[in-house]
Amino acid sequence: MKLSTKCRYGLRALVDLAVYSESGHVALHEIAARQDISLKYLEQDFSVLRRAGIIRSVKGAQGGYMLTKAPSEILLSEIVSVLEGDLLLIETGEQDPTDIRSFLARNVWGKLNANVKDVLESIRLSDLAEEYLELQSGKEMYYI
Repeated sequence: MKLSTKCRYGLRALVDLAVYSESGHVALHEIAARQDISLKYLEQDFSVLRRAGIIRSVKGAQGGYMLTKAPSEILLSEIVSVLEGDLLLIETGEQDPTDIRSFLARNVWGKLNANVKDVLESIRLSDLAEEYLELQSGKEMYYI
């Protein structure tokens, strides 16, 4: 599975928004500059995310974007689903149970699909924002 640029940029922008929106809304041009992403491209992504109810816009000269929920309430699976569509790596439609395609669908592709879904549902936007902030603060973790 290769995630689209739309999804990868959208996720980068949402992590940025989660980090910088604690004090209020964030202008899209600020996110674009910090993340080195085209403003026009982010406008398209944010339009999709706004229609899906993940973010909301504030109009005006001092406008910008905010998350509609706390980052701890937004799962990565929700973001990827909005930006990519379904979470399936491979369609595993109904087939003859004795056919090798059905065998592979059950024993390989279905398991891969389930694991991808489980991982995406286990990560919250807040997890990513917190880890990113730790990375930015230069804290090094030492384990003994």
